[in-house]
Amino acid sequence: MNNQAERQGGRRHANVREALLEAAEALFAENGFSSVSVRDIARAADAHLGSVAYHFGTKAGLLREIYRRHCGPMNARRLELLGEARRIHDPVERVQAIVRAYVVPAFSSLRDQAGGGARFTRLRAALSAENNADARATIAEAFDATSHAFIDALHEAAPHLSRGDVVWRSHFLLGSLYYTLINPERVTRLSRGEADGGDADAAVDEIVRVTTEGLLGRAAEGLMPAPGPPARQAAAPAGAAD
Repeated sequence: MNNQAERQGGRRHANVREALLEAAEALFAENGFSSVSVRDIARAADAHLGSVAYHFGTKAGLLREIYRRHCGPMNARRLELLGEARRIHDPVERVQAIVRAYVVPAFSSLRDQAGGGARFTRLRAALSAENNADARATIAEAFDATSHAFIDALHEAAPHLSRGDVVWRSHFLLGSLYYTLINPERVTRLSRGEADGGDADAAVDEIVRVTTEGLLGRAAEGLMPAPGPPARQAAAPAGAAD
């Protein structure tokens, strides 16, 4: 009986923990981090107020766990693809592959409906606009190590640029990537239907093309495939980042 009671208690704790994560992620995605209270999270999870402290310590600890469970698999996939890209000898093809290694897992995560990828993308967009120290520290903890690995690889592939140049151009890559992820319909609307903002493969190709040209300049001229209907390397299927 004691063992059975312990198992039931463990399941209850696991269920409460998961309910808190789900509730917090939904609230943060809709309202941002700063405006959501621990009480809001507990109420939405139908949990005791003290359960957040029991499972995560603080609201910031809860946010870190949300990032960990989404970003761990995505960053692992990015680094796996980066390792493959760094073995390519042609400089243009290597830069293309490096950029693609960063971009494709983000689109795969967005497609992962079962894992809440679209909601997490909205959460990231909301937090990036906040001047909150806990949120910024969480983002840095989740992404800086992987970002440094990609910056190192791009700098090696484009040695004519300073590291500062590479960081600036990578920064623009991030902007185009996440604006496309959260607002694809704008592409469709402004192009009057000539471009489909919801076409993930087309979006990946465009981001890779523009970023590669920005990094290599004239070295990429005539070597990049023209945008349009030619066959594309498909973005990884939903959940591939997992």
